[in-house]
Amino acid sequence: MPRIGLIIPSSNRMVEQEMVRHVPPGVTAHVARLRMTGAHRGPLEALAPRVTEAAATLTDARCDVVAFHCTSNSTAEGVAGDEKLRAALRGSGATHVTTTASALRHAFYALGARRIVLLTPYSQQTTDEEAEFLYEAGHEVLVAKGDEYCTTPAPFWRDRTLEAARPDADAYFLSCANISTFPVIEEIERKLARPVVTSNQAVIFDALSLLNISDRRNCYGRVFDCLRHSEAGHRVPA
Repeated sequence: MPRIGLIIPSSNRMVEQEMVRHVPPGVTAHVARLRMTGAHRGPLEALAPRVTEAAATLTDARCDVVAFHCTSNSTAEGVAGDEKLRAALRGSGATHVTTTASALRHAFYALGARRIVLLTPYSQQTTDEEAEFLYEAGHEVLVAKGDEYCTTPAPFWRDRTLEAARPDADAYFLSCANISTFPVIEEIERKLARPVVTSNQAVIFDALSLLNISDRRNCYGRVFDCLRHSEAGHRVPA
């Protein structure tokens, strides 16, 4: 039975409620928590040893992929910061590793999406940091809007995305592992005729790609149509 290990912020209330239920049959997801947001947020250099320790608890559970799953932390220090986190994960002995930032890069690459509309529940400063990460990774950010609302229901994010519609967008990115989006992904995609990528969705996609799993049952969104291509090795260089 393939196992996905997730290191998430201790404050997260959505991963178990939404994300863990949307992996294919026969795949399981396991969660470890770290205090890393709000008053506990700090530089990645200080966080890295704790990431290695948390990853080791997931390798103890024989997880085949271990993901550091926090969008703001994994993008905050750019591509180099993301590499620090992946190095910390590899230090646990995990067979396959990823981060939210890496998973997003792989998802956009698989979709051929360069022009992105970015919507977040963060401050504008944190939203702009994510936009800078996307720029550095080779994307054009057409809109970067922060709303600072985490606990809103999924229709809130549907409405915000439709309001931000751009005819020149290749994809819409709903950022953060702590928001509810799965119930509205396919509705947004129908209405805008563009793929939607969310933080939780991207990490599932990347983990399945690393495991060479093309079964997309329970998985919402166009990005999962790309799983068969990911199996062929079409992943953006990390």
